[in-house]
Amino acid sequence: MKLIELKSLQQEGAEMFSALTEAQLRNRLEPDRGIFIVESPKVIDVALRAGYTPVALLCERRHITGDAADIIRRCGDIPVYTGERELLAGLTGYKLTRGVLCAMRRPQPRALEDVCRNARRIVVIDNVVDTTNIGAIFRSAAALGIDAVLLTRNSCDPLNRRAVRVSMGSVFLVPWTWLDGPISSLNALGFKTAAMALSDNSIPLDAPELKAIPRLAIIMGTEGDGLPTETIVASNYVVRIPMSHQVDSLNVAAAAAVTFWELRSPSPALSE
Repeated sequence: MKLIELKSLQQEGAEMFSALTEAQLRNRLEPDRGIFIVESPKVIDVALRAGYTPVALLCERRHITGDAADIIRRCGDIPVYTGERELLAGLTGYKLTRGVLCAMRRPQPRALEDVCRNARRIVVIDNVVDTTNIGAIFRSAAALGIDAVLLTRNSCDPLNRRAVRVSMGSVFLVPWTWLDGPISSLNALGFKTAAMALSDNSIPLDAPELKAIPRLAIIMGTEGDGLPTETIVASNYVVRIPMSHQVDSLNVAAAAAVTFWELRSPSPALSE
């Protein structure tokens, strides 16, 4: 452990926890990798167990021998910046969750074929930019049997600090990558596609034929504008969630949880 006492908000080396924006963090160290920030011992533990590499820690002094002690030990010989609670809150702009942050190395993006190879149920997130929604969708995906998550490039980065925290580390448990090609590229990988949208030709979420599909890609869009017309047209199915009291839509994170549960696969992910 390299313990470094912080005396000021401008101290060299700690800028990754304060001065850098999320976009700058993504390009830190190496242009194609960068770093991301994880909050709280519990979520850091999930990331370490998933094989992510720590770069540095920021820890309130009182937690060094308390809640963060095991995390510090497991992170090995990396810088551990420390100071009083008020100083660190001034440095980061917010109170530290359980007194510790960890900067971690961003992994190389995974190939689409690799992420989807053995999956039966995947979700495509299209233009969802809210960090809380992204985190909640990942948490539901991990809990409710989704084997992989794909995101369009106009969606929020799953390794955004707040998204990671809301997901409680689920972003480290479910394979994910960016979807750069058209929806039809998923058909080529053996998936039927189901766009979640209100449409005259939509079928209800509990339609028996949906759950029977061996490999299904569920496509979800932003709550405001929904999915692009071209995505809906290109999908094999258009699906709606039956609702009461003249309510026509749910928040995308809530809709995702309902959909994942209803369309969960009768079998686990395909074996190698």
